[in-house]
Formats: sequence, structure tokens, C-alpha cells
Amino acid sequence: MEIGIDSFASGTINKASEGADVLEQLLTRIEYADQAGLSSFGIGEHHRREFFDSAPTVILAAAAARTKQIRLTSAVTVLSAADPVRVFQEFATLDLISKGRIDLVVGRGSFTESFPLFGFNLQDYDALFAEKLELLIQIQNNETVNWSGRFRQPLVNQPVYPRPFNDKLPLWIGVGGTPASFVRAGKLGIPLMIAIIGGETRRFRSLVDAYREAGRQAGHSPEKLKIGVHSLGYVAQSREKALANYYPGYAETFTRMGRERGWPPITPAHFEAQVGKNGALLVGEPNEIADKILRFSEELGGVSRFTFQMDNAGLTHSQLMESIELIGSKVIPLVNEK
Repeated sequence: MEIGIDSFASGTINKASEGADVLEQLLTRIEYADQAGLSSFGIGEHHRREFFDSAPTVILAAAAARTKQIRLTSAVTVLSAADPVRVFQEFATLDLISKGRIDLVVGRGSFTESFPLFGFNLQDYDALFAEKLELLIQIQNNETVNWSGRFRQPLVNQPVYPRPFNDKLPLWIGVGGTPASFVRAGKLGIPLMIAIIGGETRRFRSLVDAYREAGRQAGHSPEKLKIGVHSLGYVAQSREKALANYYPGYAETFTRMGRERGWPPITPAHFEAQVGKNGALLVGEPNEIADKILRFSEELGGVSRFTFQMDNAGLTHSQLMESIELIGSKVIPLVNEK
């Protein structure tokens, strides 16, 4: 199993110039994750004050120049509010810079700021994604594209350059809990990256089964129908230390988000359930986290990639660096040997 990290370049700052420190520390962590043997590092895309990932390809380009082995991914690219031609060109260029270490994970986005920001109607949320995914796949498969749709001008015998380092970019679809999204990815034979940030991971099994069945009926081999899981997590030397470090920032962040989305405030009881045996959060010491990753994989019928999202709980740079070291030196070997 590939094990990595996703980041939203989160940082609470008082003035814009402090963002330079947020990004420098993030690049340091990506470089360290490469040295520690992690499989991947993903950068999200948001357009909010608390996140510095509004231009993820710029961050990934800087990371590509500072790393040697680690795969660099989006987490996710909000394709609904982007031009698929430009997305392909940017990630193909990244793939050339990194010599074939780029994955493109596309989705509709869980926040909605990008729609008015780039002039799109939120009522077209799914239709935009479906059409733009179709065009992206055409560009992926054909150097010269002929295509027409509803939301952009048609392409007539239009070549798209550059082409990626290894012919095609590895393409994933990022999903939440919408059944139709799982079935669509299965029909297309595209790997899934599932964001599981709460509840119980095992509740996604029926959706994963629907994805695999849709893929089977469409004639795709099981090897193409890979599953990745993106979960909130943090690893420390002891369970007690991990919980104490993670809870305050987690409670503050998700209570604030809850006010926007209608969720109840985070309580200690809620947190305890989420870090328990069946809860979605992976917060604890290396042995229990390795066991939980393997249990998640078994519950979902096999997981190819697992990513931690850690910088959403106000953790310090040093705490995040220690967690990366523990994932590389303890969690990954434990998962591989069990």
C-alpha cells in the first residue's frame, strides 16, 4: 500500500507576508517526506483566507525541484471551475519537471468559492464536472482533440501540448459520499480517491462495491479500479500525546466549519468516537494507526493508497515533521509487514 500525506497549506496569519513562512515550511515538509520514504504528497485547492493552496501547481512545481522519489499529486484539482486544457497543460508540465512523478486527482470541490470566483453557476455543479471530465479524458487520450460541449468553445483539430513524461498522466477522481460519483468513476475505469473525514469508514463499502460493479460491467479490469482513502490523521510517539496535540485545533476548525455547513459543534465525546476503533480519524501512536489503516483496507475490500491530512488542526511545524518521521520509520514498515 502507498502511504502519503495531503495538505491544504493551512495557516493562520495576521499579515500577508507571513504566508511566505507557511509555504516555506510546507515545502520543507514535502522534502522531508521524500527523504522519509513516504509514497506521495498531495496539495489541495481552495480559495479561502485560511488556506494557501489556491495555486497548487506552483507549489507542486517548487516541490518537484526539491524532491527525488515521492509522487506529487493534486488533492484535489477543482475541475468544475477550471479549463481542462489548461489543467492538462499545467500537470503535463509538472510531470516533465518531476520526470514522471505527478498524479492528477480531480473533483467537484467541497467548498464552493471557486464557482463565483471564476464565473460559474453553482447550479451547474455536477454538469460542469461531467463535461469537463469528458474533455480532460479526451485530451489525455488524444494529442489532437475534436470536442464540443455546453460550457466552453469547441475544439476542432486542436493539438494540446506538452504531453506528459510517461505518455499519460495517472488520473484519479476525488469523491465524497455521493453514490452517482462512485458509479461514474467505475464506468470510466478511473481510480477513486475517497475523502473520509468523519463517521465510520466501513459505511463506504457499499459505495466502493457499486464502483467496482460499475467498472466490471463496463469491461474494466480489476487492476484499473484502484481505491485510495484520504483521512484526517496525526501520529505521535504515544496515543495520549497525539490526542492532546490534535484535539484543540481539530475542535476549533471543525466547529467553525460546522457553523457554515450546519454541523453541530465538536465535543470531546464526538472526538473520542472518531479516534476509536471504527471512527474515521487516524490519530494515535504508530502501532494502532498501522492496525487501523489495515482494518480500513479490509473493510473496503482493498486500498491501494492511503493519505493523511494533518495540517487542519493547528499543529506546529515541528509536530508535523515528527509525524512525518513516524509515518516513514514506523507506520509504513508496520503496514508492510502485517
